[in-house]
Amino acid sequence: MTSILAKKPKKMKLKELKTLGQQLLSSRAHINNLPLLLGFISPSSPPPHVLESLLSLQSFFTTVLADLPPSQSSKKRPRIDDSAKQDPEFIYRTWLRSKFDEFVTLLIEVLISPGTEDALREIVLDSFMEFVKLGNGGSFYSSIYHKLLRSIVNSPTPVDFLSELLALKYFKYIDVRYFTFISLEKLSKALDTKDTAGTFYMELSIRKIHYIISHIPPLEGNDGKSEYEMWSGSGLPSNEEHDKKKLSKAQKAEDKGWKAEKQTNTVLSPASIAKKMKLKFTKAWISFLRLPIPVNVYKEVLATLHQAVIPHLSNPIILCDFLTKSYDIGGVVSVMALSSLFILMTQHGLEYPNFYEKLYALLSPSIFMAKHRAKFFQLLDSCLKSPLLPAYLAAAFAKKLSRLSICVPPSGELVIIALIHNLLRRHPSINCLVHKEDGDESDEDKNDSGSEKRPGFDHFNSEESNPIKSNAMRSSLWEIDTLRHHYCPPVSRFVLSLENDLTVRSKTTEMDIKDFSSGSYATIFGDE
Repeated sequence: MTSILAKKPKKMKLKELKTLGQQLLSSRAHINNLPLLLGFISPSSPPPHVLESLLSLQSFFTTVLADLPPSQSSKKRPRIDDSAKQDPEFIYRTWLRSKFDEFVTLLIEVLISPGTEDALREIVLDSFMEFVKLGNGGSFYSSIYHKLLRSIVNSPTPVDFLSELLALKYFKYIDVRYFTFISLEKLSKALDTKDTAGTFYMELSIRKIHYIISHIPPLEGNDGKSEYEMWSGSGLPSNEEHDKKKLSKAQKAEDKGWKAEKQTNTVLSPASIAKKMKLKFTKAWISFLRLPIPVNVYKEVLATLHQAVIPHLSNPIILCDFLTKSYDIGGVVSVMALSSLFILMTQHGLEYPNFYEKLYALLSPSIFMAKHRAKFFQLLDSCLKSPLLPAYLAAAFAKKLSRLSICVPPSGELVIIALIHNLLRRHPSINCLVHKEDGDESDEDKNDSGSEKRPGFDHFNSEESNPIKSNAMRSSLWEIDTLRHHYCPPVSRFVLSLENDLTVRSKTTEMDIKDFSSGSYATIFGDE
């Protein structure tokens, strides 16, 4: 009968493959079966063969890994004298270490290959994460986990299912999140130094980093007594030296000589874990935000930054450069940056001298059709709420909104009326805009000549981007008066609310902008 070892790997039957695995596990005499089994861990192998080889190799390496020397690529290998190098047992274990490193590389190839079946990919990931859990003497095997993440990010093809699996099954563990943040920080910095900005592969890598980092759940509130759930048994490293090590040096953990350092990895309190997690979270996000992020990803980041990122940063003010740069871009990007910027200004003391000038510039007809208009109008109302707002600024915003009312949909006119209502109520000094007689001339008006002095001339300059120079205080809200004859009944009825004396605050109430900010033709038709 032909020997199993003499057969070509591709011709081997599943039953014969199982026999090879059983022999490998039974005796060192069959160690030559190891390279044969490794040959089947490939995207091109039939899934049943990959699975059978994986089960045998996982069982084999789980038992011997703790006794193996560090990897050849480790920069912290202990000095070994010449006599030890000649020891057959040392040579054998060094060879096993090289085969384990090869095994890890092959598993990652199967995981990121677009041809791998999803069911097999999930099994391979589970086996890989078992080595992450146990392969470092009970501590988290960060070096091979980083290798996995690096392969996912740098893969030239999308690996969405693998990223989804990782997030769904393992991001609930605190130590997995912790080392994921460390890896993403390193990967982002590596991408930032590459001279490939704007290339397809660069953008693909950035999208992958964003998917992973945005799917790591925030650290839940803890009462300080209950423990966080860990994937590995050792928990998070407690010494800051480990936090600062380069990931390439993390393979030091593979060495048995690392026992002294592992003794310092005592169990941390929930408060200490939360502090360390917040620091790693901050470093990972800041490194990511420095990348040349594609426009659609940029918008996704801005849409969630105020809720998903800012509350969990160690120092939120560190985002000021990113947000002010985003706010200065203009258009929809500025609108989306407004939420986060407003939080930094009101809760973290950020000073931004040109804030109101930029906000004024955002008021255009297009904003009333924008996707995020509801949030924008609510923030606009909040930004104009301060009693310290100068009269010329309040007047400029009221007049600009009034002018926009003649060129926006009815739903936009409703929110404009509500915004102006609140402005007039909060800032009595601008109520002169509501009614101005021809004789009510300022010193500037008296110095005007020609057409600028004729009755009905509007001094407001709608093209002026600087609210100080808009001459709003010399104008009136005549556009709002035209809405009394609007064809849409809700508009013509609602504008009557401005006829009340809004300076008497005890008899009036503020409008809740949320009730009007999401309006559209559909909502008006629905109400009718």
